[in-house]
Amino acid sequence: MPAHIKINAKFVSQTGESHHEIIITRAIVGGWTGRDKDALQHHIDELAKIGVTAPEKTPMFYRVGVSRLSTADAIEVIGDGSSGEVEYVLVRFEGRIWVGAASDHTDRVYEHMGITVAKQLCDKPIATEFWPLDEVEGHWDKIKIRSFIQENGKEVLYQDGNVAGLLSPPELLAYLREEGEDLRDGDLLFGGTCGAIGDVRYSPSFRMELIDPVLNRRIIHSYEVIPVPIKG
Repeated sequence: MPAHIKINAKFVSQTGESHHEIIITRAIVGGWTGRDKDALQHHIDELAKIGVTAPEKTPMFYRVGVSRLSTADAIEVIGDGSSGEVEYVLVRFEGRIWVGAASDHTDRVYEHMGITVAKQLCDKPIATEFWPLDEVEGHWDKIKIRSFIQENGKEVLYQDGNVAGLLSPPELLAYLREEGEDLRDGDLLFGGTCGAIGDVRYSPSFRMELIDPVLNRRIIHSYEVIPVPIKG
């Protein structure tokens, strides 16, 4: 069997909830997915400050090892040069597409060497709750994404955006098909993020939220960030 991880997922719909073990065999990270060109440029500019070369085109699709996906409440990272990014994610399970939340945690120190390298260096925490895409498509642009970090012992707002600033799932999947790919059962696709409030920076913890104000529900996941020592 190819590389994979198993997730004990909770699928929440308007008709109730169910629990299933899903097997993820491929992780794809959509980058530079801003629908709002000004917001996209802001994100490009904030990463340029730390030496990240602007993309040749937008959006871009990066691959990371599926074993980097994690539902744990803590991850280990190299030193203190990484940071999280809240994103909506899409997963196909038994032919239906579901929406969830994840953090594209990335090593910023090594990002100037290549985005794929920087992304592969960090685990990607994901929440275990998912909503049917077809239940939220009608009010998609009202869904919010938000994250919080710890600074000076206090939790502070780090990202506060709306998915209206990002390519919608149909748009994102259309771009993916232009690359000769498609979302298959067992695939998990990251949909992009919004800019940070202030500089992109490290935090010992990260909390993310995907909020649906229409159906009055939210997906929340938090995790600790534990640096391992650098000794050569």
